[in-house]
Formats: sequence, C-alpha cells, structure tokens
Amino acid sequence: MSDTDLRVEDEEYDDDDFEEPGDINTIEVPTARNVLEYLVKSVVENPDEVEVEVVERQGSVALEVTVAEGDMGRVIGRRGRVANSIRTVVRAAASKDGSFVDVEFVD
Repeated sequence: MSDTDLRVEDEEYDDDDFEEPGDINTIEVPTARNVLEYLVKSVVENPDEVEVEVVERQGSVALEVTVAEGDMGRVIGRRGRVANSIRTVVRAAASKDGSFVDVEFVD
C-alpha cells in the first residue's frame, strides 16, 4: 500500500479536527466513582480513610480503592463476594457514564 492509496483528495484538515488523548485527571466517570466511594465507606470501619483514584490503563479506566489497614478484609469479604458485588454495582453505574470501568482494591 502506498501513500497515495491513503490520501483523501479535496479535503482539508486542521489541528481542531483531531483530539489529543485525554488527560488522566480529566477522565469523567463521576457516577461510578461516587457509587464506589459510597459503597466502600458503608462497609468499612474507618470511612474517612477511603480513597478512590481514577486511573487510565491501556485505553480503559480503572478505579483504585485504598482503605485503612484493617478494613481490606471487610471490603473483600468471604471468598471475595463483597468485592465482586461492589464491582457489579459500580460497572452498572459506569454504564450511566457511558463507559466501562475496572475496580481494583489496593493494599
């Protein structure tokens, strides 16, 4: 395939036609983030120590949750049932934001 095969004739493009990749800090999944924060704070003993960070990885969005040292077991639950339930609800909330998110619980 040559360069002439890829050329589109009679069309002009300027810099405004192409968007730069979004800044990580401007990724918007407010509904999913707020639902995640609410659910995790409801489960833990130290809700003031819950932090949710929005991170972009390989084109997808991940929500990283950090909790106080003794609260991780409460968030994960037996056999990971609480964590999986939280992931399910947050993914449903992310659909309202028009995106897909992964939820990760960070030590």
